[in-house]
Amino acid sequence: MPSVFSWPDVVTGFEAPWQPTLVYPARGLGGLWTEPGTRTPEALVRLPGRNRAAVLAESATTGALAHRLGLAPSSVSSHLTILRDAGLLTSRRYGHQVLYERTPLGVAPATGG
Repeated sequence: MPSVFSWPDVVTGFEAPWQPTLVYPARGLGGLWTEPGTRTPEALVRLPGRNRAAVLAESATTGALAHRLGLAPSSVSSHLTILRDAGLLTSRRYGHQVLYERTPLGVAPATGG
């Protein structure tokens, strides 16, 4: 089980009647407790917006997204780059096309979770 309270140790528990548990430091812990007034990452600043949210909700190529959403391919490409830079999408080549898919981090905002 990931935890922000066990860093830097790994903790185990095997005592009955509880289920055996392994507690380890959660990923992304470094930025959890930052000083007030620290600068918001640029990739996060550029995230909000209706079109960007629509692009995040789909998994497809730039052209397919542009057609499906009624947006210019250049606009979709820009949104995809911003979402990829923020860690919400991944891209991979499939022949002459580039396919974009949500990362686990990108699934929650795209599905309202």
